[in-house]
Amino acid sequence: MSDNDDTTNAQFPDRLSVDPNSPYYNAEILQRDVGIRFKGAEKTNVEEYCISEGWVRVTAGNAKDRRGNPLTIKVHGPVEPYFRDKK
Repeated sequence: MSDNDDTTNAQFPDRLSVDPNSPYYNAEILQRDVGIRFKGAEKTNVEEYCISEGWVRVTAGNAKDRRGNPLTIKVHGPVEPYFRDKK
């Protein structure tokens, strides 16, 4: 890794969710505009990720559950979180 690369996993929690009701929600980190590369491609529909277990939860189209939350699918593969802003 180069010195200019700020995608080190030490800056990110092992697991992060965008759902405020989740125990893995962290507003402070999400304010910095977190991006996710999954299997080398940038994903914009990620609801939750886990670096150590290697999975992301992505929304399944426009489908909603009975509580109005988006339906999600867990997909396994390499997860690379990064900050889109340059602070």
